[in-house]
Amino acid sequence: MGNTQPRNAAVTSEKITLNPTFDDGTNNWAGRGCKIVVRDSMADGKIVPMTGNYFACATERTGTWNGIQQEITGRVQRKAAFEASAVVRIYGSNVRRSDVRISLWTQTADSREQYTSVAHMQVTDKDWTQLQGKFLLNNSPSKVIVFIEGPPAGTDILVNSFIVKHAEKIPPSPPPVIDNPAFRVNIIENSSLSNGINGWSTLGNCTLRVKDGSPNILPPTARDSLWPKDPLSGRYILAANRTKTWMGPAQTITDKIKLFLTYQVSAWVRIGSTANGPQNVNVSLNVDDKWVMAGQVEANDDRWYEFSGSFRIEKQPSKVMISIQGPAPGVDLMIGGLQIFAVDRKARFKHLRTQTDKIRKRDVVLKFLGSGSGTSILPGSVVIVKQTKNSFPIGSCMLRTNIDNEDFVDFFTKNFNWAVFGNELKWYCTEPQQGNFNYRDADEMLDLCQAHNIEARGHCIFWEVESTVQSWVRSLSNADLSAAVQNRLSGLLSHYKGKFKHYDVNNEMLHGSFYQDQLGEDIRSYMFKTAHQLDPAPILFVNDYHIEDGSESRSSAERYIEQIIGLQEQGAPVGGIGIQGHIESPVGPIVCSALDKLGILGLPIWFTELDVSSMNEHVRADDLEVMLREAYAHPAVEGVMLWGFWELFMSRENAYLINAEGEINGAGKRFLDLKKEWLSHANGHIDEQGEFKFRGYHGSYDVRIVIAGQIITKSIVVDKGDSPLVISIDL
Repeated sequence: MGNTQPRNAAVTSEKITLNPTFDDGTNNWAGRGCKIVVRDSMADGKIVPMTGNYFACATERTGTWNGIQQEITGRVQRKAAFEASAVVRIYGSNVRRSDVRISLWTQTADSREQYTSVAHMQVTDKDWTQLQGKFLLNNSPSKVIVFIEGPPAGTDILVNSFIVKHAEKIPPSPPPVIDNPAFRVNIIENSSLSNGINGWSTLGNCTLRVKDGSPNILPPTARDSLWPKDPLSGRYILAANRTKTWMGPAQTITDKIKLFLTYQVSAWVRIGSTANGPQNVNVSLNVDDKWVMAGQVEANDDRWYEFSGSFRIEKQPSKVMISIQGPAPGVDLMIGGLQIFAVDRKARFKHLRTQTDKIRKRDVVLKFLGSGSGTSILPGSVVIVKQTKNSFPIGSCMLRTNIDNEDFVDFFTKNFNWAVFGNELKWYCTEPQQGNFNYRDADEMLDLCQAHNIEARGHCIFWEVESTVQSWVRSLSNADLSAAVQNRLSGLLSHYKGKFKHYDVNNEMLHGSFYQDQLGEDIRSYMFKTAHQLDPAPILFVNDYHIEDGSESRSSAERYIEQIIGLQEQGAPVGGIGIQGHIESPVGPIVCSALDKLGILGLPIWFTELDVSSMNEHVRADDLEVMLREAYAHPAVEGVMLWGFWELFMSRENAYLINAEGEINGAGKRFLDLKKEWLSHANGHIDEQGEFKFRGYHGSYDVRIVIAGQIITKSIVVDKGDSPLVISIDL
């Protein structure tokens, strides 16, 4: 790791694709399942090149994968980041807009093939559009082909230029400078409604009135964020005569928002008695005519509900308006005590350090005993205690291609004690076509884990969201699907019996229902029960997203609890709760509130796919610290898995801790600082009773004792427990 500039300096300005603007016709280019021609115009002169004199046309396409390609074997190096860019548009077959992709195909000497998505964008038949993305090769493939694909059959792809070159190094982002952040100060004008509806407007033609009777205490998550303050006024806005779901009270807050600050949203909300069933209430931001969700809650009757959410803006807007909306037309909407304020995260960290000390540390008494060889215990002898490993599980996602990169493997094995495979264990990877099994990738990844004493989670046996189910499974009759489900269970769990500590049994059951819709409600509990019968050792998890952030009512902690209890009542041996943790602008008390609610079930909670995203690596570091500290300080959380850490191999942009070429950024350094903070060290002297006492994090330690010029080293393990751990050490 470290500075990789010398390795790539020679190729910084090199263009990898030959004849990139088609001045030499189709030389060096080929059709991928189709015909390519070079033109200077089309459509009676209505289509001309955006730059240069020519463009290529991929025509007579019979599949989405057809397009234009060039082999670039030998002109790209492993572990170097490359940028691919193309100027494209589409033409013909009455398709006006389509997804167009730059993709990469590689083949290794042992015939392993891999497809990589480099860039994709919606492209029209009206204008030229630039596609741009980056890629990195972890290994040295025997063949590399870059190509453009995507639109439906019959639609031509027009390419004005197609260039691959070494990616320019992006300088690190400086920490944002925020003058007078005004933490905990409500930015909403007239939030007490003491001046009627002054400062408020309506979104749509509903009517607003001020009434009395909302709670006059702060919602719990706001109380955890704010200093003690006066009670709320008890007044609320009634939005009536709503004829659209988006109608409600609104306020412009453009001049009150500071970039890169995380804002918490808190309020009491209620719906009118005319509601027919549960209603979603959300707080949304309109940022330059683009809507951003700041949280959502489901209201089911005429009680007052706590609303908690958050948001952050990272690019200077010209206008920001916040509005409260959501219930069905004709349903009155009430909101009281609305608070929007910047969160002081560092103040929260002080509290979390205290909590962490209580639940992740233990008092230890080392009792030193003399041996028959004559070693005497001398009071005052020096003792040096150094923790070598924290036992709290912190792991990461990895992909098969990552293990070909020795820099990735080095960081992974030094800094993580658990692993999860991003795709390689999913059904669509292990059986892409019926009866065509591939366990090779996952086997090799598991071998790496076992070689480094890294435990692994099995993700996932099934995935309930229909769009993730491979086409051959979707096409089965119910009877054949039932048989396929049984074969999947028996095949996977027999192949890996005893190898995985956890399984996510049926992923995202709050967000999908493919198997339940086809095979009935009992299929979910059947999956759990059968998995347990086939391999009794692993803990079987539910796993879902937006549980912890208040952004989506259908995946609230309450909904999750209801689902888990329902499964248990059907006999499903649910043993763990997975919270994915793909979170935006995290706020500690909101996350903690969800953990508190889930904790009443008494099951271990894991953050299974944690990632945070910000264009500024220092803000990203703050987000990551929020999540890791909240997890580590909560007694119900028993592990955290990051959903990757290496640029270009993560599902979210601006989430990486290490750039493509191996340099650690501000977020990665914060991660390492936290891991270092969570290792205990102590030194002192043996007392008159022959003892040395310290308090340390759970995990493995080396103890060095200096007696009469001799250094004696012993290894100890501090495990969980409420009472002091007494360890006798023979010298």
